Amino acid sequence: MAFREISAWIMVLALLLGGAFYVEAVMGLSAALGELAPPVLPLVVVYTMVLVAVAIVGHVVAAVIAWRDAGAPADERDREIEKRASHLSSYVLGAGVVLALGVYLLNQQGDLLFYLVFASLMLSNLAEYALQIVFYRRAL
Repeated sequence: MAFREISAWIMVLALLLGGAFYVEAVMGLSAALGELAPPVLPLVVVYTMVLVAVAIVGHVVAAVIAWRDAGAPADERDREIEKRASHLSSYVLGAGVVLALGVYLLNQQGDLLFYLVFASLMLSNLAEYALQIVFYRRAL
């Protein structure tokens, strides 16, 4: 398995773990309040720290496992895979933001708008890395 594919797997794992942490925390806060909890900066900071920590540890391990490929520049196939995955995942972000804006127009809840746009961002990143994995698997 190429280093860039391993990297995509690591980022999928990091996004899933970070997303699960964030959703669990927001659900817990919302249950305690009895309504949708407003976004709080410390929670976003902790989410970011979880994401970065998993990514760093995972990439260090991947660099040790695939040390020959770790420092190699992206070749033409890698660049094409990244470009296609990025292009397609942008539709996830766009659709999520449009959906979030539509929901906001219907119920005027800014907190829900924040969470839906944030979820769109997380899902589009997840889609990008998942698509990279799919494209690497197809190329074999």
